[in-house]
Amino acid sequence: MPTAAGDPLPLVACVGAVVLDGRGRLLLVRRGTEPGRGLWSVPGGRVEPGESPAAAVEREVREETGLAVRAGAEVGRVRVPGPGVVYDVVDLACTLLDLGATPVAGDDADAVTFAAAADLERLACTPLLLETLRSWGALPS
Repeated sequence: MPTAAGDPLPLVACVGAVVLDGRGRLLLVRRGTEPGRGLWSVPGGRVEPGESPAAAVEREVREETGLAVRAGAEVGRVRVPGPGVVYDVVDLACTLLDLGATPVAGDDADAVTFAAAADLERLACTPLLLETLRSWGALPS
């Protein structure tokens, strides 16, 4: 995405976590800050300098939900326009380390839930979240 001067916007490395619980429900956080304040999305955020995507996604899930996960394979990648930047988001499949743990909203999340397939269409999600996850085969069935 070029700027008005024709220069490409800087890319910001980000991660997202696709986490299913023991009942096959998708972990979602309601964003407490922009972009997407008040909308539901998968946990995630920026990759810090020197951090691997796997370490970043494990940290972000812990900060936003209090849950410990192990990062797995890449599920997909999207580029999301932001203010003066483009977020380059890689979503990773993650495994819960404690299936009995209860998520608690933290960091920039103001709520957290596990959503069954039937619940997803009723939630106000970030733009194209469900369509993108569906195209990757990453939604609960």
